[in-house]
Amino acid sequence: MTPVDKIQAVHHVLASGSLALNPLNPRSLLESAGVWALWIVIFAETGLLVGFFLPGDTILFLAGVASSPFAAEVLHTKLPIVPLLIVTPIAAVAGAQLGHYLGMRLGMRMFDRPNSRVFKKEYVEKTEQYFEKFGASKAIVLARFIPIVRTFLNPIAGVLEVKPQRFFIWNVVGAVIWTDGILLVGHVLAKQITDRIPPDKIDNYLLPVIILIVLIAAIPLIVDIIRKRKQRYRPAHRRTSARRDEDSYRRDMAPRG
Repeated sequence: MTPVDKIQAVHHVLASGSLALNPLNPRSLLESAGVWALWIVIFAETGLLVGFFLPGDTILFLAGVASSPFAAEVLHTKLPIVPLLIVTPIAAVAGAQLGHYLGMRLGMRMFDRPNSRVFKKEYVEKTEQYFEKFGASKAIVLARFIPIVRTFLNPIAGVLEVKPQRFFIWNVVGAVIWTDGILLVGHVLAKQITDRIPPDKIDNYLLPVIILIVLIAAIPLIVDIIRKRKQRYRPAHRRTSARRDEDSYRRDMAPRG
């Protein structure tokens, strides 16, 4: 077998997910390491910059399905729902706290590296813009539902010196909503999913479901943002109208020659 043939064989194995443990395949992770795979992925994705490519949303949803009575139709293992709901948010909180701590200690040195296939400085820039747009509290919560952003936001919050107490409070809120929310959706919808989708095709439908969950979770924040923008617009509109009325009054009162 030539070196090219060996490379093609390895690529085929990775693409087919036939490895005992494929770190990019949530089904493979859960079948190989159970709940520990979920907790390690969630911690690494939110706490370590190298973990931004891990399948956090999809493994959460699939773990929720695997905790239901219909787990055998999807995975070769059944996961306990109570430990999932308790420990998974703790893993998410711990990972984010580590990212925030490293950001405070190391500053922008964390991101002082050249672009590569894995790391791009635009990830940091987009996360900073997101932070400035929504403010600390909303950004910390909403970032949980946005891949890549949820990895880079935590150290950037440390770099920007968000107070640890404030970060911790909103970190806990975001972690519980994100992890337990997706787990419960997967658990509750397991029967409908297994009835309508063949087990070997479920992976193909995970992304649309996750996107829908993200949009639903973001609705309250989007409504709040729209409401605040309208509140800012109204005073400006009133000032403009008052200025026009004043100018009109001055023209009417001006002496005519």
